[in-house]
Amino acid sequence: MQIHWHRRDLRVADNRGLATAASDGPVVPLFVFDRDVLAHAGPPRVAFMLDALASLRAAYRERGSDLLVRRGDPREVVPDVATSFDADRVTWASEVSGLGRERDAAVRRALDDADVARESVEDALLHEPGSIRTNQGDVYSVFTYFWKKWRDREKRDPVDAPTETDLVDTAGIAADYSLPTLADLGFDEPEADVPPASTDAARELLAGFCESDIYDYEDRRDYPADECTSRLSAHLKFGTIGIREVHAAVREAKSAAEPGSDDDESAAEFESQLAWREFYSHVLWNSPEVVTENFKAYEQPIEWNHDPKGLQAWKDGETGYPVVDAGMRQLRAEAYMHNRVRMIVASFLTKDLLIDWREGYDWFREKLVDHDTANDNGGWQWAASTGTDAQPYFRVFNPMTQGERYDPDAEYVREYVPELRDVPADAIHEWHELDQGRREMLAPDYPAPIVDHSERREQAIAMFEAARGDD
Repeated sequence: MQIHWHRRDLRVADNRGLATAASDGPVVPLFVFDRDVLAHAGPPRVAFMLDALASLRAAYRERGSDLLVRRGDPREVVPDVATSFDADRVTWASEVSGLGRERDAAVRRALDDADVARESVEDALLHEPGSIRTNQGDVYSVFTYFWKKWRDREKRDPVDAPTETDLVDTAGIAADYSLPTLADLGFDEPEADVPPASTDAARELLAGFCESDIYDYEDRRDYPADECTSRLSAHLKFGTIGIREVHAAVREAKSAAEPGSDDDESAAEFESQLAWREFYSHVLWNSPEVVTENFKAYEQPIEWNHDPKGLQAWKDGETGYPVVDAGMRQLRAEAYMHNRVRMIVASFLTKDLLIDWREGYDWFREKLVDHDTANDNGGWQWAASTGTDAQPYFRVFNPMTQGERYDPDAEYVREYVPELRDVPADAIHEWHELDQGRREMLAPDYPAPIVDHSERREQAIAMFEAARGDD
């Protein structure tokens, strides 16, 4: 008998860890609510996870089994469950974060003490962390070179879901353990509308995207009003769909296009985004300290600005820079933000407000339903010019130019900033240049810019040059 310990693989299809267990089954599926992991989660993610677990439990019940749910320290719970079922082995999907790897090492030791075999399997990535290296044997810190090797490596095919005969009938046991509520776990209801979490929901998004939007992705992905994105990030974060299934669908869409055509290149651009996800995961696996430390070393500490009022205005979407405020309000409303806007708001926090990227990372971790340690950390450090393959410190996003370029008709801004819905697009894009009287006439309830971008740009460059030790 085998135990499969679910964590960020909340599905039965294309699940390598579950398939590994089923090959020597039958399998008892297990999920453990870990207090240490929950301490780093926000209400939107926990709400999404609970919905995904309900869907996972239903999938097992359809197969004559059930999902065992426990709460406690996995170092105690997993060996106890394995012992109670006289299991030969416990399987799980491996992690790249330092916290996850420390927990897994402790569980391995506990299982060794209980004389139970264990096996971790890479499930969330197409290529094992550390398997794509430079010719000198180092982990890549520049994406372009990583992408070329990642793209050309053979990818695994999706794996089948277990059948009824692969699973233990645990219905009588599992029924005594219902899924907890948010309140049971100590969380308030999220202020955002959290999307449904299930394999069916993920597959519907994937099919719709690969049918049409993937062929416009290269041209339209940076325009937030177009919504030309897959919206699969939360599903990949929690594993309600397998990465091999996603990649196979993307390759199928690409193969349907004429080689070298715009459609072909657009599909390849989306495929490269899957590689970016893996690139940051490989970086985190190799350098787990980047969660709290700059990846890029500076000669002197960066003298970040301590500005609680500015930070709160940024969080509330009250900076007086329309596209920034639209993004921050979308985050509150949907627990999601368009990727181009994520870059804009991150640049604004670090280069206009001069506030430490860690403050922004912590806010995203609390509010995003798709928060992923590797991707969010990589993105924040890129914007802050402290990370791998990062934006050069002297290239500072102009939030007004970004808004005008990627939201020219101000559709996105008007959707999330109601104070500006009746304001002409050109006035929205020139908000920083309007005099106070003009602003009050157009949108009396919307604030003036809280900082002068031109001045702060010069201060940001000076701040980084001082950290570099430039004379």
